[in-house]
Amino acid sequence: MSQLFIVLGVLVLSFALRSFQIRFLGKLGALGLLAATFLAFYFAIGSIAAGVGGVLLWFLLPWVELLTRVRSMRLPVSKVLERKSPPGSSRFPAFNEMTDEVEEEGFEYISDSGWEWEGMTQFYRIFYNEDEREQAAICLTEQEDVSWVCFTLSSRLPDGRVFRTTNIPFSSPMKSAPHVTLRQEPFADTFGEMLSSHRLWINGLGHVSDDFVAEDTDEFLSLIEKETDQQIRHNIDLGLIRFAETAETFCYSWKGLFYLYFNLVKDMVKMC
Repeated sequence: MSQLFIVLGVLVLSFALRSFQIRFLGKLGALGLLAATFLAFYFAIGSIAAGVGGVLLWFLLPWVELLTRVRSMRLPVSKVLERKSPPGSSRFPAFNEMTDEVEEEGFEYISDSGWEWEGMTQFYRIFYNEDEREQAAICLTEQEDVSWVCFTLSSRLPDGRVFRTTNIPFSSPMKSAPHVTLRQEPFADTFGEMLSSHRLWINGLGHVSDDFVAEDTDEFLSLIEKETDQQIRHNIDLGLIRFAETAETFCYSWKGLFYLYFNLVKDMVKMC
């Protein structure tokens, strides 16, 4: 009975630490959950190897999703963006607040667009800052019962290179095209924080706003489609994804599944 109370005590302490907003304490809480798992298996079987095996089960869990849902996914090779109405407050309660954040930083609203494919939807509200030559977007992705939101910022050079910052907290499901440099700021709580980080990064690379392309805002949708197509083709060339039953759809290869798995483990460790 005392062993049960030890495990429960470690669990309670771990969840208490996870409730704090301080990252260090949150990471201690995550380590506590692993410790509780180790102790539960160790006390139940009486073997250190069993305890280690119990901990490793946490790192094998992503394969359940990868082998059931992700492996069977079929996605379009060419994504055609269409004009879309903004999502309602029940789907996206922070939408108006996020729009205000972007516009307060000097960005002008351009358009709402998105695409749908077999239970997955993506919505984009696109903005542009003409003086700084920066494109911004609010992105909502919905897949079955899961949804996530992020900001993105893009600066494009005349030679085709793109510098992009996003506050999405997890790794991209595909590698970026060679001409795109992606930088993540997962702990940027506001658009203003991410914008400041993006500009510091750009200036650190030796660029100023006049170095970048003055965009034609009427071409934004076709530009996003083109860049998405380039990313998909690049990942096909790398063997991470492959054409599915037809050349119009793609799916993840075994190489791609392992790529996703290691990214998921990395994200689990990073976000603990």
